Amino acid sequence: MSIGLLQQALHNINVEKQRWLTVGQRTPQRVNYWMKWLAPGLLIKRWLLLSITGMILAILGAAIWVGLTPVYRLMGLVSEIIETLARVLPNSLSGPFALALGLVLLIWGQSRSVGSITEVLHPGDGEELIDRLLAHRRLNRGPKIVAIGGGTGLSTILRGLKEYSANITAIVTVADDGGSSGRLRREMGTLPPGDIRNCVAALATEEELLTQLFQYRFNTGDGLSGHSFGNLFLTAMTDITGDPEKAIAASSKVLAVRGRVLPATLSDVCLWAEMTDGRRIEGESQIPHAEGRIARVGCTPANPPALPAAIKAIEEADFIILGPGSLYTSVIPNLLVPEIRDAIARTKVPRIYACNIMTQPGETDNYTVADHIRAIDRACGKKLFDAVVVNRRYPSAHTLIQYAQDNSHPVFCDREAITQLGRRIIAANILDEDPKTGYVRHDHQRLARVLLRWYGKSNGFQNRIDEVLNEWAELQQ
Repeated sequence: MSIGLLQQALHNINVEKQRWLTVGQRTPQRVNYWMKWLAPGLLIKRWLLLSITGMILAILGAAIWVGLTPVYRLMGLVSEIIETLARVLPNSLSGPFALALGLVLLIWGQSRSVGSITEVLHPGDGEELIDRLLAHRRLNRGPKIVAIGGGTGLSTILRGLKEYSANITAIVTVADDGGSSGRLRREMGTLPPGDIRNCVAALATEEELLTQLFQYRFNTGDGLSGHSFGNLFLTAMTDITGDPEKAIAASSKVLAVRGRVLPATLSDVCLWAEMTDGRRIEGESQIPHAEGRIARVGCTPANPPALPAAIKAIEEADFIILGPGSLYTSVIPNLLVPEIRDAIARTKVPRIYACNIMTQPGETDNYTVADHIRAIDRACGKKLFDAVVVNRRYPSAHTLIQYAQDNSHPVFCDREAITQLGRRIIAANILDEDPKTGYVRHDHQRLARVLLRWYGKSNGFQNRIDEVLNEWAELQQ
């Protein structure tokens, strides 16, 4: 009998212990939620205190304005109430009681106020409003980053960078003349919207459905087949506003873009390439199919004027990133705009080139990392970046065989040649290999972390960059 009672008592103790553990787990979580509102940099506490002070001064000013009498009466009434309470209750009881009651009313009022605001501005998806505010402040304090390129490479890196800064400017090539962009360019006389659309979608923070809509490509329909909704939207907005820059800004608002996307130039640029055998290939879409080695590239008209906003962004940048992307048809075309390459050369901020992982048939056959660097230097006539980030892990054997069938291979990192070119090598595992399709891309999260850590070391901001990376990791959890 006594053993049964002992077992029952132990069971009750365990049940009570679990109950208190559950309460203890809930309470700190709620306390942690409220403590977030006291975090520095939210710009809430100072304005709340200022509002309370203003309310007290307004009441006091109104009382003084009508002749001071209400103030004296109020002070006398408060004094009488305090004296009465002191006679009934000792100070050791009345003081703490009044203090506790005041704090309860203050916290209750503020919690209801915050709750009302949250109901209207609730971000959804289970995310707390305070978490969104903290993320907003963190992103706005991020470095001013300028990323230059085009194609899928630039959009890939933007997906990673937008998690660490809202001060991003993507400068995009407008030399595309193939596919939907080429058709719209020829038929409507607008800038090719394809690369711009990809970058806007990559920087989007809006719901996934809107992004999918912007990237949706029509497969049927007379005249519509092959076009994407985003391309048509940008073309229509350009026709309505008469300004491609305004059209891009309107699209960015729809998708709540972090940062902005700018064309390198507003000129109708046609890219050409001169091959080592003397042939001249006209058109960006024709260059990869020329079946030869590229000697140099240029554009018509020569020396197109840069978009002023793009030059200003470069001049104000804290960090400049070139690539990744097709060397001759995505990266170098931006540098054919003299004002852009001159602006990059004038800056004293960290500048880095993100090299491709695989060679591109028709453009960079058998190219090493040093060959990529030499091509950029040759096109610009000057040194534009200080370091190069390269992938240090090889794809799987299956992927290598698949790429070899198209005469594409991993870009070899020839360290000695790169060092002789005066560049620092940043080697990291930035490979993203799709096991289903076998395609190789840059891992946008890893690449962004590598770039920001190098930026932090270059500027002596390593501690701050580590804090930002840790904050982002905590928010992801």
